[in-house]
Formats: sequence, structure tokens, C-alpha cells
Amino acid sequence: MMNVTFKKRLTVLLCAVLIAAMALMLTGCTATAPENTPSLSASPVPDGASIGEGSAQFTLLIVDSEGSETHLTVHTDEKTVGAALLSLGVISGDQGQYGLYIKTVNGVTADYDKNGTYWAFMIGGQYASAGVDQTDIVPGESYELRVSR
Repeated sequence: MMNVTFKKRLTVLLCAVLIAAMALMLTGCTATAPENTPSLSASPVPDGASIGEGSAQFTLLIVDSEGSETHLTVHTDEKTVGAALLSLGVISGDQGQYGLYIKTVNGVTADYDKNGTYWAFMIGGQYASAGVDQTDIVPGESYELRVSR
């Protein structure tokens, strides 16, 4: 009889510990983004601007939904195009399982859920084979971010 009571108490105690552990794990799940998640608000940069500092240089063409073009020359020491543009506040977005999903470029937001538009990342006029945050900078290369449907 004493063995059955001990087992019941042990079961209750283990359940309580499990519930407490689950509660602690859930308190770690917050709505705030981790520090390495891009959260900069993209701010407008004027056409023809030369931005940033660093040894690598590339050009960026931004084409919004109305066809307006903004040409930028970017100087950076970052390794990827995405890291350079994030650090300069030109782009912002959400980190997903496939990399950075760009939502805002130079102050213009494309919202696929609202109107079916998104920011396409292109290299040399062709869709890039990798995301902006996975594309290494090639000095002198021309990159493009274009609102697409």
C-alpha cells in the first residue's frame, strides 16, 4: 500500500516539475525579435547618392511600384549585399526559413498579403539565384531591388 502511495506522489511531483519546465520555456518565447533579426526601418536615400564606407563598392537600382528609379552607389566592408543594405538602413524585413524576406526598400513597402507585390532581388537584370542576405558582394557588380507582382 505504501509503495502505491509513493508512486502516486512521485507521479504528481514529476508532472508538476514538467509543467513548471514548460511554463519557463514558454516565457522565453516573446514577440520581440532577436538582436540579429533585421529591424531597421528603411529610410529614403536620394537618387544618385553614394552611401556607406568601405573597400567594396557596388551599385544598386531600386524600382518602386510606380516605376520610379533610385540609383545608389554602396561602399561597404560587409560580406553580403543584404548585410550591407541592412546596416545602412536601405532595406528592412523579416528573417524566415529561407533567409531575409525584404518588405521595405528605401522607405517603400511591398506587401504581398495586401496587394500581391514583393521586392524582387536581381543581379545583372536577372532574378538572383540566392537571397539578398546569402549573396556575396562582388565589387563593381550591379544589383537591383524591384517591386514585382
